[in-house]
Amino acid sequence: MGFDGNGGWFFAADPGQSYLEQTIFWAPEVLATVIPVRPALIAGPYSPVRLDLRNLDGGQLRQGPDGWHAVMHLRGVEHRIWCKEAPLVSAAYTVEYPFDRDFEFRVDAGRRLWRGLNGRPQGKPLHALSVYRRRRLALALRALDARTDGATYREIADVLLPAHRIVKRDWRTHDTRNRIIRLVKTGLALVQGGYRALLKPPSRKK
Repeated sequence: MGFDGNGGWFFAADPGQSYLEQTIFWAPEVLATVIPVRPALIAGPYSPVRLDLRNLDGGQLRQGPDGWHAVMHLRGVEHRIWCKEAPLVSAAYTVEYPFDRDFEFRVDAGRRLWRGLNGRPQGKPLHALSVYRRRRLALALRALDARTDGATYREIADVLLPAHRIVKRDWRTHDTRNRIIRLVKTGLALVQGGYRALLKPPSRKK
């Protein structure tokens, strides 16, 4: 898995299937919420929480050149795990977090996995997109698709923002026109590689 120089990332996928029909496996250095684990030597009076990866099917567990990638679903919540070694039978695992800019997001992902394995509410992830941002990204991609198909900014506005009907004489200077142009530019930036920023949560500053 690595950057190909043309705006995409290499990953194991079936080109004959839509990405909606298969699991995409991301490396920890690309997706901050992938949890790096390794078998742990447990000594003393501990009761480790077991992480059993053996029963995952081919769509949930896959070997890559850098190790083993797994996608687990616990009570409807997705968790992504990476392990350098092959999964072991009845092994206790420990989580490894590098002290990098994504440390707190990795820790949050590990905490949510731990809560899921213990049957506890997992809560929302730290990196979750707001409803407003999801809607804006969807509008940006729809606007770009329409523009690519030859639609004018006015036609795009009539479909995406029907409540903002503007008379023709006011259109050229109206804020709605500028909004549609910004949406198209955002959509273009996403498809030209900006989507990768969605894989890495923004830094949290206090």
